[in-house]
Amino acid sequence: MDAEFCENLPPEQRAETLAEALPYIRAFRGKRIVIKYGGSAMTDERLKKFFAEDIALMSFIGIRPVIVHGGGPQIGALLKKIGKESRFVSGLRVTDAETMDVVEMVLVAKVNKDVVSLINSYGGRAVGISGRDGDLIKAKKAKRIAGVDEDLGLVGDVDKINSEIITCLEAGGFVPVVAPVGAGPGEKPFNINADTAAGALSAALKAEKFLLLTDVPGVLDGENSLISSVSEDQAEELIRLGVVSGGMIPKIRCCLNALRGGVPKAHIIDGRVPHALLLETLTDEGIGTEIVRERAPGT
Repeated sequence: MDAEFCENLPPEQRAETLAEALPYIRAFRGKRIVIKYGGSAMTDERLKKFFAEDIALMSFIGIRPVIVHGGGPQIGALLKKIGKESRFVSGLRVTDAETMDVVEMVLVAKVNKDVVSLINSYGGRAVGISGRDGDLIKAKKAKRIAGVDEDLGLVGDVDKINSEIITCLEAGGFVPVVAPVGAGPGEKPFNINADTAAGALSAALKAEKFLLLTDVPGVLDGENSLISSVSEDQAEELIRLGVVSGGMIPKIRCCLNALRGGVPKAHIIDGRVPHALLLETLTDEGIGTEIVRERAPGT
């Protein structure tokens, strides 16, 4: 945790904090945790530092983090700089060939390397790869959005995950950092939503947890109170009733896809909270909303 924060704690409370983490370290040692990295945690300098520290610490204690990062704001900024308008349909960026060049340039050549360098600066051993490397993410053209008469261009859905490259990197003690660009037919690049790519990767890797960083506290009920835990059925019901709407729907959908692929728990957590990853992974209370395959206790 942040050194300044720890210094303000009495010694006995510091010891309690460390002791509380012990059973979780034991439970998750050697297990994969897939993390979708985005939002404020990826743009705020202090939060970026906390994220890198968390990833380094997780790897030091034997947890195997795999990171999939976004980069929408950075892509939008470069498109604006070259005078090209960004257009979205149902939250997906319409991607022609020129836009795809920018997407790949930003995600693979800039954002990915920045994330890798940041983690390594705090003692981690991160390696950056694209979904096209080793055919990690095989993509297919995304389906048209129902009721929308517009081709999304080079927007892709995940067709297949070839996880061998992840396994090889982990065997060498490295933390994989994945840019969500997929390899389509004829090795054509496809722009894949980072949440979708992370959920599919967590299922293919049989991860112990899937953590999705957002800029909200988690899933909220009709009175804007945090829902700490829901089952798959309950999550679907929240969507059906309109309690969950807008941008939270695709986030829940990718969590549900991860669960149906065999991941025991998915978590939507607030990346604006310092050390959000450690708080969710190594403490009793955790943060955000967990979505579980079985019905949540007491409901």
